[in-house]
Amino acid sequence: MFAIPLADNAELRPLEPWQAAEFLANMDRAREHMSPWITWADRSTDLESARATLQGYADRQAADSGRLYGIWLDGTLVGGTMFVSFSAATGVAEIGVWTEPAGEGRGLVAAAVRHLIDYAFRTRGLHRIEWHTTPANLRSRSLAQRLGLTLDGTLRETYKLNGVYHDSEIWSILAHEWKPSA
Repeated sequence: MFAIPLADNAELRPLEPWQAAEFLANMDRAREHMSPWITWADRSTDLESARATLQGYADRQAADSGRLYGIWLDGTLVGGTMFVSFSAATGVAEIGVWTEPAGEGRGLVAAAVRHLIDYAFRTRGLHRIEWHTTPANLRSRSLAQRLGLTLDGTLRETYKLNGVYHDSEIWSILAHEWKPSA
């Protein structure tokens, strides 16, 4: 298995169905932290549903339409990033992230997302990367800004989470705007 170093004690690796128990443990630690922002935070609540989540992303990878990666800190899965959607045909992908509190404030998520954007633009030749977030998720908005994404607009009350409709901001960056990692 390959691993991309994110820091001295952290790495980015594929997250696959055989790692369902580790993923479930991460979801259990992150659930309360994630549930205000991420619709799928409550989907992986036992080993079977965790495996199904990971299998869904494995199926997307096989279809070249998505992919899931984990972020390990000191050997523990603390979050991850993914191509929520990926289309070589249209040249557009959406990137998403999650983390438990132990993975925050270290620059790991930003480093991981940079690798995914580099891959999408430099290796796969995509044209546009999107980032969807709610205006209330200040950490997510801040990350989009730090990565150089532009706020394209806000879609009003586009999804329901915890019984409440939420706005969705769409941020993006185009291949010719991206400043690749060294």
